[in-house]
Amino acid sequence: MERVVITGIGLVTPVGIGLRESWEALLAGKSGVGPISLFDCSAFRVRIAAEVKSWDGTRFIEKKKLKEMDRFTEFALGAAQMAIQDSKLELTDEERDEAGCFIGVGLGGLFTLEKTKQTLMEKGPQKISPYSIPGIIANLAAGQVSMAHGLRGPSYCTTSACSSGAHALGEAFEWIRRGRAQVMVAGGAEATITPVGIGGFEAMYALSKRNEEPERASRPFDKGRDGFVSGEGSGVLVLETLSRAKKRGAKIYAELVGYGASSDANHLTQPAPHGEGAQRSMKMALRDAGVAPDQVDYINAHGTSTPVGDIAESQAVAAVFGAHATDKKLWVSSTKSMMGHLLGAAGAVESAICALAIAEGKIPPTINLDDQDPSCSLDYVANTGRERRVTYALNNSFGFGGTNASLLFARHEG
Repeated sequence: MERVVITGIGLVTPVGIGLRESWEALLAGKSGVGPISLFDCSAFRVRIAAEVKSWDGTRFIEKKKLKEMDRFTEFALGAAQMAIQDSKLELTDEERDEAGCFIGVGLGGLFTLEKTKQTLMEKGPQKISPYSIPGIIANLAAGQVSMAHGLRGPSYCTTSACSSGAHALGEAFEWIRRGRAQVMVAGGAEATITPVGIGGFEAMYALSKRNEEPERASRPFDKGRDGFVSGEGSGVLVLETLSRAKKRGAKIYAELVGYGASSDANHLTQPAPHGEGAQRSMKMALRDAGVAPDQVDYINAHGTSTPVGDIAESQAVAAVFGAHATDKKLWVSSTKSMMGHLLGAAGAVESAICALAIAEGKIPPTINLDDQDPSCSLDYVANTGRERRVTYALNNSFGFGGTNASLLFARHEG
C-alpha cells in the first residue's frame, strides 16, 4: 500500500486566519471565544461563541461567486487555497483525474437555510434564490473546492456530526494508500453560529452559559465545566503519496499512518460507558499503523468541556494506553479550550495541530484547567504549552449518534 504524507495545511479558525496565525495563538493559550456578533442573541440563554473574526470571503473568492455559497463553504475554499499554496502543489492535466476532495461537514448551510425560510415567509416562494439549495447542501464545500482547483478525482462530503472532518481525512487516506488517488485535498468546514444552531444546542443543555466570562467558558477536564462552546471554521490538508511528495521535494509535516472508526451503538448523544466505543476506535488506529500504545507521545483530545464526555474520553485513554497514560508519560490536550467546538471541522483542524506538533515539537495547552476533575486523571498540559519531540500523535473525534474516529500521525524520518 502507498504511504501517505501531509504536505500542506490551511486553517480558518476562531484564533486566526492562516496556519501561522492560528498555530501561534494556540501555543500562546489565546482564547477565540467572545460575545456572539453574527446575530441578535439577546433572547438566548447562551450568548457566547467562538466566531471567525474579520472574515472577508473576497480574500479567497471572486466577489460574484460569493452569492453561490454559504459561510461554511467560504471557509472551506479559504482553507483549501491556503493548504494548496502551502504545499506548492502543482498538478498536470493527467494527475487531476487522480486528485480528489473530501470535506466533512456536520450540519451544512444554516445561514442560507434560515435566510431562505425568512424570504419564503416574508416575500413568497418566487423570491427564493436559485442558489439556496447549493448554499445549503453539505457537499458543496468539496464541490466548490474541486471546481476551483480542477480536482477531477472523487469529491464528496462525510457527514458524521463532530467526527465529519476526521472521517474525511481517514477516507482520503484510504483512497490514496490503496492506489486509487495520488493527491487528496481533505478536511472539514462548519458555520453554525446562527439562531437555529445556537438555539438547538441550547435546548439540549449542551452549551456553556458562562456568558460573563466567555474566554473562560470552554474548560475541558476542569471541575467547573458546564458544556461546550460552539465554534466555526475550517481545516484543510493536502495529502499525497510519499513517493510523489519526495519526487517533487515537498515539505512533509507528518505521515498519516493509522485510521480507526467505530460506533458506540449506545445513545443519541451520550458516550458509551467508559468510552468503550472510543477505546475501539483508538485501538483500531494503533493496530492499523502497527504502533504500540507506549509509542504515542501526544493526543489531541476530543475534549469538548462537557461533564460526561470528558470523563468518558479520559477513561478510554487510560484503558487503551494504561500506565503510559496514567503515569503521565502521554500528554493530552484539548485545543477546544481556545477555539471552542468546530463541530464538523473540529477533527480536521485538530489533525492539523497534531501534524504541527510533530513538525515543530510543540504542544498547545488546555487552557482554563484550574481545578482538574479527579475523574479526569491524565496530564492535560494545563494552561501553558510545552516542548517535546513527538514521534506519534493521535487525534480523537467523537460525535452524536455514537460515531468515533481516531487518526494516528507519525514523524517522517526522511
